[in-house]
Amino acid sequence: MSTTALAAVLNGVDESFVFEDVVLQDPRPDELLVRIVAAGLCHTDLAVQHGHIPSAFPRVLGHEGAGVVERVGADVTGFAEGDHVAVSFASCGRCENCLAGRPAYCLQFMLLNIGGVRADGTGTMALPDGGEVVGSFFGQSSFATHALVAARNAVKIDEDVPLDLVGPLGCGIQTGAGTVLNSLGVGAGDALVVSGTGAVGLSAIMAAKAAGATTIVAVDVLPERLEVAKRLGATHLVDGKADDVVDQIKAATGGVGAEYALDTTAIPAVIGNLIASARFGAKIATVGVPKPDAVAPVALFSGSGVTLVGAIEGDAVPQTFIPKLLAMYKAGEFPFDTLITTYPFDEIEKAIADTQSGAAVKAVLVMP
Repeated sequence: MSTTALAAVLNGVDESFVFEDVVLQDPRPDELLVRIVAAGLCHTDLAVQHGHIPSAFPRVLGHEGAGVVERVGADVTGFAEGDHVAVSFASCGRCENCLAGRPAYCLQFMLLNIGGVRADGTGTMALPDGGEVVGSFFGQSSFATHALVAARNAVKIDEDVPLDLVGPLGCGIQTGAGTVLNSLGVGAGDALVVSGTGAVGLSAIMAAKAAGATTIVAVDVLPERLEVAKRLGATHLVDGKADDVVDQIKAATGGVGAEYALDTTAIPAVIGNLIASARFGAKIATVGVPKPDAVAPVALFSGSGVTLVGAIEGDAVPQTFIPKLLAMYKAGEFPFDTLITTYPFDEIEKAIADTQSGAAVKAVLVMP
């Protein structure tokens, strides 16, 4: 029995979302049908909207979904109808990287998360008249009232955690916190610089504080975001528009630079500042989605003595890392709920505008 869902459909680059019905296929034996309760709005969704990530259209985006399981595939174990779940990125579970516990580096990552299809090339949704619409964005397409997901994408959530909070744990918040805790391995007494204090950067700052980092430098061009960073654990604030950003970072880190840095902006000049201000031998992670024409000169890297990491999804295994973040949240060590502003699903354009202006740190769309 197929399912009709209301979805926010994107028909082309730089177009607005339009609400249309879509038809989801029956769950396959390894899949779940999830009634989406809320879905986070991520900059990766906006990168597709603005053409920074190539895509076929029409398309249903959304990849930070949370909801309730409505139907369970015949071969699925560990889930039942009525379970609360967060939905994270897709992975095949069979390649060398997946089997090594690195699903974020699944060798089919681009196909399963950006390609809009299952591993066998089939889609998951259509228009009511049979017309084509690309779904399965990050294995979910959660800008819809229902999503069809592989069971390995889903993470069971305790029912005492509000579902309108947990969706962003599946990507943005997981990426920020995971990059600090997993990809970089920041620990007690360490120094970290974070450029860009959106949801990802602020999650990184909270994770660094929880890990015991004693110097946490936040860099941004928005004073109000820097104040949020300070409340969440940043020990030093740097105006990204200043002429002496590198000098300020070095001063904050005792003149020698930080052992670790995280860039969320994907702006070459900003990454250059991190390299120039880092301690010799430092480790720098980049997680932002660059514009197609973004380039960085070799001179930034050659001889810098730093290790550059293109981190994906915070090197997380969602089924273990998301519960860890929720345990930290319940213990008062990871107050990610302070980042979230909720919007009715039909106000998606306002949520986008507020995200782009900086009025909202992490917008979450709540389904009708």
